[in-house]
Amino acid sequence: MIQDAVTALNTLQSNFQIVEAIRKSGRAMNINAIPEMPSDFDRLRLVHIAGTKGKGSTSAFISSILGQYLHSPTQRKPLLHKIGLYTSPHLRFVRERIQINNEPLSEDVFARYFFETWDRLENAARERDEPTDRAAKPSYFRFLTLMAFHTYMSEGVDTAVIECGIGGEYDSTNFIVSPTVTGITSLGIDHTSLLGNTIEEIAWHKGGIMKSMAPCFTAPQPPTALEVLQKRAADIRTSLEVIDRNPTLDHIKLGLAADFQKTNASLAIAITSAHLSCLGSPVPTYPLPAEFIHGLENIRWPGRCELRREKNIAWYIDSGHTLESIEMAGLWFASQIPTTTTLTANRTRILLFNQQKRDANALARALHETLAAALHNEKPFTHAVFCTNVTFKDTGFRLDLESMNTDARAIEDLEVQRALAETWKGIDSETKVEVKGSIEEAVEWCREVASHAREEAMVLVTGSVHLVGGFLEVLETDSDHNTPKDAARAA
Repeated sequence: MIQDAVTALNTLQSNFQIVEAIRKSGRAMNINAIPEMPSDFDRLRLVHIAGTKGKGSTSAFISSILGQYLHSPTQRKPLLHKIGLYTSPHLRFVRERIQINNEPLSEDVFARYFFETWDRLENAARERDEPTDRAAKPSYFRFLTLMAFHTYMSEGVDTAVIECGIGGEYDSTNFIVSPTVTGITSLGIDHTSLLGNTIEEIAWHKGGIMKSMAPCFTAPQPPTALEVLQKRAADIRTSLEVIDRNPTLDHIKLGLAADFQKTNASLAIAITSAHLSCLGSPVPTYPLPAEFIHGLENIRWPGRCELRREKNIAWYIDSGHTLESIEMAGLWFASQIPTTTTLTANRTRILLFNQQKRDANALARALHETLAAALHNEKPFTHAVFCTNVTFKDTGFRLDLESMNTDARAIEDLEVQRALAETWKGIDSETKVEVKGSIEEAVEWCREVASHAREEAMVLVTGSVHLVGGFLEVLETDSDHNTPKDAARAA
C-alpha cells in the first residue's frame, strides 16, 4: 500500500519543463495557490511558521517543547494529547512531512489517509462529471497539505505546528484563519522567481501569514525587511515582536548543534510560550521551565548540523542550500575543526556536495569563502567530490526521493557536477577533485580516501536537501558501514 501511495503521489510532481517555464516567465505566486478550506480546521489550534532559514528547525523545536506537555510520569494531567507537525521537504521518507507526537506517520497510516484523500478528490470530480485523472488532483505539495489536515482532524490532534512551503501570502498552507500565533524565521534571498529579487519583496510574502488577533514573533531581520514586516503587521492589525537570543541558551546543550540554532530556539521559546498562553496555560520564559529545556535538548531533526561516525570517518551533515544557510553550515563545520597543529594541518577533510537547481557555483564559492575566513585562510578541504542527487548507482532513486522537476539530461551528462569541479579547481587548485554520478559512488569514494588517512577524516555533506536525504539513505541501507540510528551529534 505505501509503495502504491508514493507512486501515485509522485505523479503530482511538476516536471522539469513546467517548473522552468514558470521560472523563466517570472510568473509570481498568486491567490490561486491557496486551497479552499473550511474554517473548522482552526480547532486544531494552529501555529503557523514562515521564513527563509530555519523554519523547519524552529517548527521542530516548538513541537519538541510541546511534546513535553503530553501524558508522562511528570504530566499526570496533560495539557495536550496529540501534536501535529507538518514540514517540508522530507529527507528519506515522505511520511516525515506529516508527524504526530514527533513521529512520522507509520506506513499503514500514511497509506490509509493518502487514499482517503485521493478517493475523495476523485469522487468529487465524478459528481461534477469531470475527469478523475491528474487534472482532478492538486499539485504534490497542495495534496500533502490537504492530506495532513485530513489526517490531523481524523486523528483528533489538538494542536498543530504548520510550516509554510514557499513564501507565505500565497503559500498553500495560508488558508489558516485563526492561528494562535505566527512566527517568521530569518529571511534571505531564495525562490526569487516566485517571491521577488529583493529582501523587501520576500519579506512582504512571508509577512502574509500574519493574522489579526494572533501575535507574530520574528527573528532579527535586516532593517529594510523588518520595516516591511512592521508595516504588514500594522495593516493586518496585529502585534510584531522581534526576539533576540535568549540568554538561558548559553547554558543549555541544544539537540541541534551550531551556534545559529540558538536564534531558532529563541524564536521557538517565544512562540511556544504565546501558544501555551492562548491555550490557558501561561508559562514564564525566564527562567525556562523544565519542559522547555528538555524539549530543546532532546529535539530530533536529522540532517541539520548532524554528526555521524563510522570507521575512520566523521560525517558532518547539513542540508543548507541557500547562500545564507550554506555559510552557516560552513561556520558550523569550521567550529568542529581542532585548532591547527602540525598533525591537524595535514588532516584529511573532504567536501561532498550536490546542488542541482540553484546557482550551484555561487553556493560552492560562498562555502569556500566562509571556511577560508573562519580558518584564517587555511585550505578548507584536501578533497572534494561533486555528485548528482541520484541515490544509488545501479537502482537510481529511492521512490520517496524521486524528483521530476530536475533536468534529467543534465543529470545524466553530469553537467552541473563538471562545472562545479572546474569552479572548485579555480578556487583551490590543491584540492583533489572528483565527479560522481550518484550519492552512493560519492560515499564510496570518500570511504576510500579516508581508508588511507592517518587519523579520522572529516567529511562535510551539504548543498541540498536531496543530497542529505539520499546520503542518509545510503548510510542506513549499507550493512557494511551502517551508522547507528542514535549516532552522535556534534557538540
